[in-house]
Parts: sequence; C-alpha cells; structure tokens
Amino acid sequence: MDALTRNKKKVAHSQTPLYKRTNSSPLKKAAKSQKPPLKKQRKGISEEKPLEKPEVSTDEEEEEEENEQSDQGDEGSESGSDFFSDGDEEEGNNDGDDEDEDSEPLAGDFLDGSDHEEGTLGSDLDSDFGGSKLERKSRAIDRKRKKEEQDAEDEFKMNIKEIPDEFQLPTQKELEEEARRPPDLPSLQMRIREIVRVLSNFKDLRPKGDKHERNDYVEQLKADLGSYYGYNEFLIGTLIEMFPVVELMELIEAFEKKRPTSIRTNTLKTRRRDLADVLLNRGVNLDPLSKWSKVGLIVYDSQVPIGATPEYLAGFYMLQSASSFLPVMALAPREKERVVDMAAAPGGKTTYVAALMKNTGIIYANEMKVPRLKSLSANLHRMGVTNTIVCNYDGRELPKVLGQSSVDRVLLDAPCSGTGVISKDESVKTSKSADDIKKFAHLQKQLILGAIDLVDANSKTGGYIVYSTCSIMIPENEAVIDYALKNRDVKLVPCGLDFGRPGFSSFREHRFHPSLEKTRRFYPHVHNMDGFFVAKLKKMSNAMQPSGNDEPVITMEQAQVSSSDDDDEKVEAIEELEKPHVANGQPKRESNTRENKNKQKIPRSKEIHKGKRNKYTKTGSSNVEEPRKQKKKRSQWKNEIAQAREEKRKAMRENAKEKPKHRG
Repeated sequence: MDALTRNKKKVAHSQTPLYKRTNSSPLKKAAKSQKPPLKKQRKGISEEKPLEKPEVSTDEEEEEEENEQSDQGDEGSESGSDFFSDGDEEEGNNDGDDEDEDSEPLAGDFLDGSDHEEGTLGSDLDSDFGGSKLERKSRAIDRKRKKEEQDAEDEFKMNIKEIPDEFQLPTQKELEEEARRPPDLPSLQMRIREIVRVLSNFKDLRPKGDKHERNDYVEQLKADLGSYYGYNEFLIGTLIEMFPVVELMELIEAFEKKRPTSIRTNTLKTRRRDLADVLLNRGVNLDPLSKWSKVGLIVYDSQVPIGATPEYLAGFYMLQSASSFLPVMALAPREKERVVDMAAAPGGKTTYVAALMKNTGIIYANEMKVPRLKSLSANLHRMGVTNTIVCNYDGRELPKVLGQSSVDRVLLDAPCSGTGVISKDESVKTSKSADDIKKFAHLQKQLILGAIDLVDANSKTGGYIVYSTCSIMIPENEAVIDYALKNRDVKLVPCGLDFGRPGFSSFREHRFHPSLEKTRRFYPHVHNMDGFFVAKLKKMSNAMQPSGNDEPVITMEQAQVSSSDDDDEKVEAIEELEKPHVANGQPKRESNTRENKNKQKIPRSKEIHKGKRNKYTKTGSSNVEEPRKQKKKRSQWKNEIAQAREEKRKAMRENAKEKPKHRG
C-alpha cells in the first residue's frame, strides 16, 4: 500500500502544470508552447537522416551535437530517477517485480517532463545559433588567411636564392647568364643597395678576402643603374663622377618623381593673398611657395584645370616652375631700365621682369625660333605687359642689332641639354651624349660673350648679366662662366639668393676661377625643384679684353678673322708676284717697286710669327710681364697689316691710272 501511495503522489506530481514546476520566464513559456519531439522520436530522426543523406552538412552536424547533448541530459535524468527508485526499493523490500514494472511508466512520465525542460534549453541554443555560426566563420577565415600567408612565405623562400652573409660582386659567368635572361629588377635593386653601402665606406665595409678594387664596384654600379633606371653610359658615368654614391641615389630617385606644380602671381593685376582666396573658393588646394618668394604659390591638387580658370585667362597668374623664379630674382631689374631677355619664350621670365619694373622702361624679348614667338606674344598680352618689344634674332647677333654697351641688364637663360629636368622629359636619359654637351657649351660661350657686349659698364644702376641653365653639367655651367671671365672684363658677384649650393671651383683635372663659388646650384633632392644653375656677372669696363695680370685669350671669331687676314695678305702677295711684267721702263719700275714692297711684307709676317712662337717658349722671370707685352705686340702687328694693305691699295690705284697713258 505504501508503494501505491507513493506512486500516486508521483503521478499527482507529474500531473501538475509545467509552469508551476519550472519557475521559467514568459519567453521560456513561449518556447515551451512548441513541444520538442520525444526522446525516442528524436533518436529515430537522427537515425533516419544518415540513410537519406549520407553527406551531412555542417548545420546538420551541429543539430546532432545538440541532440547528443540533450540525450546525455536525459540519461542523467534517468540515472537520477533510478537513484530515487532504488531508494524506494530499499524502503519497500516486499514489493515485487510487477511493482517495479508499474513504476517504469511513471518514471518515463517524469523523464518526459525533464525532456520538456531540455527542449526549452535547446530552443535557447537555437536562438544563439546565428552568433556562434558567425564566430565559426570568422575563425575559418582567420585560419585561411594564416594558411595563405604561410604559403606565400614558403613560396618566397623557394623562389629567392640563398644570399650569402657578405656581399660579393657577380662573376663574369653570372653576368653573361643575366644578359641572356630578362632583367631581374628585385635582384638588381638589392645589388645596387649593397654596392652603395660598400662604396659609402669602402675601407671598412669591403668584404674580407675580396680582391676587387673600388673601380670594379663603380663599374658594376654604372651598369646596374643604367639597366634599372634607363640611363645611358655617358650620363650615369658623369653623375657618378659629380656626386657621392649616397647622394647620387637620392638624386636619381628624385628624378623619378614629379616636381610640385607652382604658379606665380602677376602683381600687375592682383595680389597673392587675393588670388589665393579666389582659387581656394574654386576648389584649389594651395599654399605659399616658400619664404624666399613673395609671389609664388604651390598647388597640391585642384578640382578644376589650373591652366583654364577665369583667373588664368585674365592674366592673374602664370604657370611657372619654382626654379624659373631664381634668374629673375638674381637679375633684380629696376624701374626705367633697358633690359634684354636673350631667350624669352614662352615668356615666364619676361613677364616677371615686367612686373618687377612695373611696366616701365624697355624690355627686349628676343626669341630665335619663330614658332615660339606665338606663345611669347600671347603670354605678354594676357599678363598685361606693355613695355616689351618682341624681336626675332640670333642671340649672337644682338650686339650688332641693338648696339654694343646699349642696355643696363641682360638675362640669358641659355639653351641647354636639360639634364636638370629629367622628371619632365625622361628622354634625356638616353638621348644626350658627350658631343651634345660640347655643342651646347660652344653655343653658350658665344651667347654669353654677346650678352656681355650688350651691357653698358658705365650704367648708373645696371651693368649686370645673369646666366642660367636648366642643366647640371659642369661644361655647360662653370666652364662657360670661367670662359667669360677670361675673355671679358667682368667679375662674379653674389646672386642675392640665400639658398642653393655653391658652384664647382674644380672638377677632376679642371681648375676654374676661385670666385665661381659665388654661383649657385639647385638640385631636386635638396631643394625640391628642377636642377638649375644661376650666375651673376658685373661688367667692369667696356673693353673687349680683361684687364690685370690675367692672360688675354682671343675669341674664336677674332682668331678666325686674324687667320683670314694673314691668308689674304699671303694670297694677294703671291698674285702680285705672279703678274706678267710690262715691256716699257716706267711701269716696269713701278712693278719692281711693288714687288719689293710685297717682298718686304712677307718677311715681316714671318718675323711676327717667329716673335709669337718665341713668346710662348719664354720661361723664367719674364713670365709676369709677358701678357702686357704680348698685347702691345699684337696691336702693332695688326697696325702693320693695315698699313701694308693701304700701301698696296695706293700702288694698285697708281698702276690703274698709268695703264691708259701707256696704251695711248
């Protein structure tokens, strides 16, 4: 009876409402409303699924794992019920097997109640299933990424050869193999870095046991830089001679980048502050150029074309590189002066000069190439310049056109090889050679002599010549200035620029005038502008030859004229000697006298040439006074030639007058 009463109590307990037995929230009640399948049914479903679908997806595997967890919970509940049932068996030992069998369905009911509770937990897990799925996906992506990185690292190690601890130059055989294959840029770059590192301190960083000399490393660096950056052998060799290897790499890397865009405010029409405000409103991002310029602006980016704004078309500013400001700043023209721009197109420097002169005085804007005159005149009109005369002459002929010693200042931005603006024109890397540099240097020497001859040394405010190029080659810069110092009475003065590197006073076997340190050089890797050279000369006198103890040097034109004069004299003398003599006496005497004169002329010229040779062969204490004496003798020699010509002309005139008389 006791067992029956206990079973009845259990049945009553199992029949109590579920929400009273489990203190769950309303959310759990809603979840319980959807009763999960019973334990046996779930097992049946899990057993049927593998038969229907042999390939189970990840979501199905997750459901099976949850089902196994719930099964484990059910087994735990069964063990708990067995525990209680065992206790009941101990209390009622007289109960038979029938009572135990009767208690099993009641225990099943109790277990069914626990299944409902587990079903509520399973529903909670299903609600959190989306979050756990995202976490698993993120972990899978992380594993995939790590695997890709590891594979890439392994592939990189397989592709790259093992590099020895100490760098060694490639052998001739390795170089021949490289020449057969396409260029391997990563290995070239790595080798360039190693060579630069070794050459920066060759004595200490040279590999132990390496028998190669410094010259071998330099030659290999030339070849590698030429193939990697695309320079020809001449240009890269010249740059290596001019710069240390570390600075050379900075210069070459700077040539590979574009220089920032800069504009110059036209002070004839506006101010820099007002122009900057207007352009900022148009979406132009800009800043003042630098402290050394009061009119320059640097443009970073623009929402509108900077060369097609209404302000540009109205002449408020000029697109001009920062390096082009420097020659005009060095010239420093004043109002009401006469200024010549010998190579003016496209007009950036000319309009800057006009703005500094406030449209007063006169500017002669010369340009030799006719097609470039259109851009020059267009910019002058657009910028509102009214004091400029545009002319089309060869710069070497300008002294004959405008007159010698006729202007106050001359700006000569000479045509050059353009080795300072490689970032704008990369064809310079391969197109320029040593012959091109020599041709440009010869033309520049002729132009600078013409510029000096134009300037009046007695000008109250002027007497200055500014020479500039967009080249960094020494034959086009320092060598030209040194030539001008030797052939004209000029001297170098400070450029008036607070920055820039001084020019070379010596380069390899060349020795220039010490005052060339007053010239200024500008580099892209130092000043963030195009490579440029600026020199300012002051004319001391209008004499053609320099004064002082400097040895005078005859220009090429003068040498050609003097040599042609000598040849003319010799030819004319020979012709006179070869003329047939007249039979009568008087004309014969005159011809004899002319022959004697011609005979006298020839020995004089020979004596002059002998004297010339003796001057150059003299040595000793007389070297100091030699240039002055040489100058006087040269002038006497020219006078003698002129006198001989006059005498010859008189004799020919007299002979022409006497010939008709003899015929009559």
